[in-house]
Amino acid sequence: MKEGQQRAEPDELCASGAPQGHREPIQVTVHPTAEVACAAVAEEVLELVAAKPTAALGLATGSTMVGVYRALVGALEARSLRLDQVRTFNLDEYLGLAPGSKESFRAFMDRHLFGPAGVSNAQVSFPASPDSQPGVESVRSARAFEAAIETAGGLDLQLLGLGGNGHIAFNEPGSRPDSRTREVELAARTREDAVRTFGGLDGVPRRAVTMGVGTILEARRIRIVALGGHKAEIVARLVRGEDGARLPACYLAGHPDVQLHVDAAAASRLAAG
Repeated sequence: MKEGQQRAEPDELCASGAPQGHREPIQVTVHPTAEVACAAVAEEVLELVAAKPTAALGLATGSTMVGVYRALVGALEARSLRLDQVRTFNLDEYLGLAPGSKESFRAFMDRHLFGPAGVSNAQVSFPASPDSQPGVESVRSARAFEAAIETAGGLDLQLLGLGGNGHIAFNEPGSRPDSRTREVELAARTREDAVRTFGGLDGVPRRAVTMGVGTILEARRIRIVALGGHKAEIVARLVRGEDGARLPACYLAGHPDVQLHVDAAAASRLAAG
């Protein structure tokens, strides 16, 4: 596969990810650099908000999204646009953190998007509070989160990163394609990937609340972003296709409007063509 903004539609994709047996290929766009990839995704978000200022946006966290949100904030400023009417729904949140923890996903969003873009608390929804404890409280939060998405009319666009084990949000291997927002136990690989953020494995939470695969699949558009050579293997596995129970991102292949944006490094293990 050549570099540049080239789109590929693989012949063989995930057999188990399509709802009602319908399967659409995941469109892959390879960008020359991470910065170009982030700018392209940010531009699509911007175009959606310009056309529909009250759009419901499903948002993700993680290092991949730092560049996306930086590009989005810069584009908003350049065009004098605002996000003051959108509703945002974040994919997931850790459980059992100290109040005000800087490691929470809410703190991440405040730093990288909500603060710089002027998104108010009233516009923001998370599936749980990071200082919530596992159990009954998280069940109530998950139900309220699902209800809030429904009240907003569903998600217009869902942003996703791609976990090293193929998870989307915190839907780890073994998740069902019809799963809803719920409390989950984090996989060992997922916790290891968060060690740098928490300063050691002992500080990484064991449980979180995540938007379900079924909830994600109800978004009108889904955009996945994977950047860097360390994502090359999982990108290749996603494009090649595996059972969704082993690689949850493969469930997305059944969605009618899903696209995967990668940089050249993340695309390095894809077949040339």
